[in-house]
Amino acid sequence: MSVMTKRATGMLAAALIAAVSGTVWAQADAARDYPNKPVRFISPFTPGAGTDTTARALASHLSTLYNQQFVVDNRTGAAGSIGVELTAGAPPDGYTICLISASHSVNSGTSSKMPYDLGRDLQGISQATSLFYAVYINPKVPAKTIQELISYAKANPGKLNFSSSGTGGLQHFAGEMFNHLAKVQMTHVAYKGTAAGVIANLSGDVQVGFGTLFGVRSHWQAGRLRVLAITASKRSPAVPDVPTVAESGVPGYEVDQWYGVITGAKVPKPIVTKLRNGIVDALKQPDTAKRLAAEGSTAVGSTPEQFTAHIRAEMAKWNKLAKAAKLDLQ
Repeated sequence: MSVMTKRATGMLAAALIAAVSGTVWAQADAARDYPNKPVRFISPFTPGAGTDTTARALASHLSTLYNQQFVVDNRTGAAGSIGVELTAGAPPDGYTICLISASHSVNSGTSSKMPYDLGRDLQGISQATSLFYAVYINPKVPAKTIQELISYAKANPGKLNFSSSGTGGLQHFAGEMFNHLAKVQMTHVAYKGTAAGVIANLSGDVQVGFGTLFGVRSHWQAGRLRVLAITASKRSPAVPDVPTVAESGVPGYEVDQWYGVITGAKVPKPIVTKLRNGIVDALKQPDTAKRLAAEGSTAVGSTPEQFTAHIRAEMAKWNKLAKAAKLDLQ
């Protein structure tokens, strides 16, 4: 290699190092000043839903912590995908974030028609919470345990329906996973929202449901619905006497209705880290912890890398179930 070539190569390497260093410093500066204007916090479901109340609790604390407004923007529709699409298409400056639920990983993992790639176009900031479902039935069904429900379903094919808040969502897949692992055939009936599904269970139009403890607790306590188990991997301090589905004779069954915050894939890491730290701080607040515990939620506060990996693992899990159970999601 000639002296001129060596010099040119050295100059090029130095330029590249300077460019990279400059980018790193610029990103660090941006994070120091962030946020210096209001942040759009998209909630892709209706006001009052679990995602919305969680987003508002986080937004309130982040606004106080960073002395800048985090404005919750309800962008509903298309099973929550509209809000995520807006986040994916926003400028990569950290001023658009979005709270998603486990249902988004179901949709993205099982459909090729989504307007974004959840694992490529977006990145995790932090998983906020972990939330189990309660498996509940209309009391007219002669079952007081999961095993009795399975036995009844096998002895009475075609007599049990289960409700969900929509085809392709987590409640739907919670029921389909139960069908697949317990080797039963309950019929899926989709409704427009969780509340409509609960009403259908109360009236006896459907017999089985998968929903949050918060959504069914009052009906359970009044005897209008019967809770048989929870979908978590282990028992919850919120309902210590209620067994899990897995320990009730369906090994491998676990469904987690988690919530977490995402942003665009190209948002600089220092800004993502700053947002993550604020979310973790919010989750540590006593009033937040109390509210989460009341509905059976547990605060998580994972790193961006951990949450991004979790999203991808969940997508793979539900894709595997859809193929194994040969689900028709049309």
